[in-house]
Amino acid sequence: MNRFVSILLAALCCLCAAGCLRSPQPTGYVYSTQQKIQAAHHWEVLAADLANRINMELIERGYLLDSVYVRHSCGRPDQCGPGETFPFDEGFNDLLVSQLVHFGVPTRVEPEEDSLVVDYKVQVLYHQDPAYQWPPPGALTALTGAIVVLHHAPADILALALAGAVDAARTTSVINGHYEVIITTSIVDNNRYIMRSSDIYYINDADFWQYRQATPAAEIELTGS
Repeated sequence: MNRFVSILLAALCCLCAAGCLRSPQPTGYVYSTQQKIQAAHHWEVLAADLANRINMELIERGYLLDSVYVRHSCGRPDQCGPGETFPFDEGFNDLLVSQLVHFGVPTRVEPEEDSLVVDYKVQVLYHQDPAYQWPPPGALTALTGAIVVLHHAPADILALALAGAVDAARTTSVINGHYEVIITTSIVDNNRYIMRSSDIYYINDADFWQYRQATPAAEIELTGS
């Protein structure tokens, strides 16, 4: 069994050393986390947080009595053409208006000349290769160290430790998918930003269509024979 442990450790070292070349190698950023939108409730959480930020910004900048109007991505809903709205646009607009009213921000149904316009832009990002998130730095080292400590243990205990190490590594690593969204919100007064905020989230691959306008169907010209 000790020989098996030695082989396992050697394999781990080989995996860690793989790709070590003379030329500089790309490296990632410091380990961090990023939230993932997977439900309409998450849209509501985002809208509540954004409404709170808008309210605090208006108070700090002295816009206590100024009204706001939340504009759809395509402008006014009665002016949006077919396919110009999309599920997130419709849902997020309603949720943000509701949250602004909840915070007591004067919110207009229709834009007025003196209203501050809240604009939001949704950008969908597609990554060709999904990013594979390994466990946090030190996790595999700690697991390997635990196995080394147990190298004199009975075979059944050692096998259990190895299985636990593999299971822990698998459960702490995830595939992030192909899609992210950037949601940028801004308020402009007299050609000057009084607020601008950008939020980045992962989304499920199958849900990407909810965050962008539908692609118009291709027109096929029919000719007579």
